[in-house]
Amino acid sequence: NVIATGGGPGIMEAANRGASEVGAPTIGYNIALPHEQYPNPYITHGLCFNFHYFALRKMHFMLRAKALVAFPGGFGTFDELFETLTLVQTKKVVPLPIVLVGRGFWERAIDWEYLVGEGFVDPADIRLFRYAETAEEAWGHIREFYRDRDETETTT
Repeated sequence: NVIATGGGPGIMEAANRGASEVGAPTIGYNIALPHEQYPNPYITHGLCFNFHYFALRKMHFMLRAKALVAFPGGFGTFDELFETLTLVQTKKVVPLPIVLVGRGFWERAIDWEYLVGEGFVDPADIRLFRYAETAEEAWGHIREFYRDRDETETTT
């Protein structure tokens, strides 16, 4: 397995570093930004890809992603989260687990129940993602998603 991140600092660097420290290859899908992003040093040599357009970067993420784990963030994080939710909801991609780390942040930032109550989001679509507070809990959600999927495929 390979860890792929946006290739920048912060939580992206932490994910690349953790994978690198256990000998796993890491990919960085870096984006050229005027004052922010630079590739972190834990990306495997030859696996840092620099993008100019967000749309192409997201496409490469989604072609390979087996899960999305989103941490509190800004516009870019919301863009990637909503793109993924939309693609899964509309069945344009194979379903994948979507884990939002930090329930307090996400419930304050996005009032899902309001969106459901106003009819903008179907109640069933709230089940497209799960919350996690720890790395272990996030990993548990991902494992459960694939275990349930494997069980469904073997019984049908």
